[in-house]
Amino acid sequence: MVLIALLLAITALVPAASASNDKAAAKEAVDLQILQVSDWHAQLDPLNGVGGAAALSTYFNQDRAAQPNTLTLTAGDAYGASPPLSSFFDERPAVEAMNLMGFDADTFGNHNFDRGIVHLQSMIDLAEFQYVSANLKNVDDNLTGVKPFEIFDRNGLKVAVIGITNPEAPTLVFPGNFGTIEVTDPVQAANNARAQARKAGANFFVVITHMGVTHFENGEARGPLIDFANAVGGFNVILGDHTDVQYEGVHNNQLVVENRSKGVTYSRLNLSVDPRNGRVLSRSVQFVSPVAEAVTPDPAIVSMLAPYRQALAEAFDEVIGEATDLFPRGNNIERLGEVAIGNLVADSMREAYGTDVAFTNGGGIRSPIPSSYLPQDTSLRRTTPGYALGPPYDVVIGDVFSVLPFGNIVITREVTGAQLHQVLEHGVAVMPGASGRFPQISGFKFTYDVARPAGSRVVEVTLDDGTAVLPDSTVYTLATNDFVNAGGDGYTMLADGLGTTRDVMANVLLDYIREQGTISPVIEGRITRLN
Repeated sequence: MVLIALLLAITALVPAASASNDKAAAKEAVDLQILQVSDWHAQLDPLNGVGGAAALSTYFNQDRAAQPNTLTLTAGDAYGASPPLSSFFDERPAVEAMNLMGFDADTFGNHNFDRGIVHLQSMIDLAEFQYVSANLKNVDDNLTGVKPFEIFDRNGLKVAVIGITNPEAPTLVFPGNFGTIEVTDPVQAANNARAQARKAGANFFVVITHMGVTHFENGEARGPLIDFANAVGGFNVILGDHTDVQYEGVHNNQLVVENRSKGVTYSRLNLSVDPRNGRVLSRSVQFVSPVAEAVTPDPAIVSMLAPYRQALAEAFDEVIGEATDLFPRGNNIERLGEVAIGNLVADSMREAYGTDVAFTNGGGIRSPIPSSYLPQDTSLRRTTPGYALGPPYDVVIGDVFSVLPFGNIVITREVTGAQLHQVLEHGVAVMPGASGRFPQISGFKFTYDVARPAGSRVVEVTLDDGTAVLPDSTVYTLATNDFVNAGGDGYTMLADGLGTTRDVMANVLLDYIREQGTISPVIEGRITRLN
């Protein structure tokens, strides 16, 4: 009886001890906040009244005031494919703004390499935050100041931020822009970096990866970000990028988050963490739409951008035509099907050089018309709040260089019908997933069936006059851009060194709009998808 009584007494004490431990853990917990922007692309000005560097900075400062234990992160392509306010000045305004916005770390996406290694090094040197990427072989032979991870101390919690670059990045820029850097397997690299960071004292692990959600099937997210999250383990937070999709989910007990691009949303993650072992006690995610008019813009950023704005206005504010309505771009529409702005760009190249056909990759089209470019004359009819109302809209030079910011050059050449079929098969190979390779075309039409295996999806190709284009040796003249003609976006069937170099694409589009005077957004059934 004495033994039974003793056991009952011990059993009665166990819940009390457990409750005491839980209270101790709660008392010692560190509240960590993570702010993240995905795929910012130097959107220094608000986009339809949302975002912009000065407004985002104010939002971030307010969030940090509410929770000082904060990390501010992004995951590649913070510049590149940028509006003129950044791209016209070698992207310096983007990094200067990021410094003022208080970023702690960034990784590399494909667009960070748009201007090559020398330019990227100048951006790294300018940055006051840390660049991290764990899956770059030979990085130290090409760049200085890059680490696989960085450890941040937030009130005793040692947070490792590990960077991952998208594996296909070298195919999305001009050959040679990576120097001798090779992008390695992201899963293995992330796991190795996590082990190294743990040895260095980290007990909380965040991955910033330039991979995203590409589509949804039966309500389930799909894409490289999800594949990565399902393949790794032991990370607390995985932050995605690259695909302009808002997503929040938990995979392998790892919080996975991606935002809309260009600062249209940013994520505010709040986590309660046991600093002794990094165990997450609670977590929440808020997607914030940073309405610019709702806050006072950061005066430091406004002042920093002022001289850039003045210099840009002198070159880019001239009105060159009128758009009867908006030429939309965004939400990946230019990477999924025919769009009016894709037709406009492709038509400008074909008509400038009188070729039979033309095509450009949808991923090279970066803005609608009118764009988010802000002319100084607010009496112009624009889509941005603060200007006169449209439609119709006034089109300025800055719009053209927002649509085509890369400085790509038109190439004219001959292709066979067989090559053109190869181009189209490659262009639709990853459908229904969005891809920058998707072709925007002129001078012909084609139909494809997404239910067929990749490589045999093209059902029919015809010229505008109805003539069938067969996969044979018949020769056609083609206008395209120098990026895809060099094999970019995987168009290796064109990488044969052939072609005549013409004018810069933006100049060709600029001249075309001037000549037309009035442009109208039209979808003409150039591309038909079956199934």
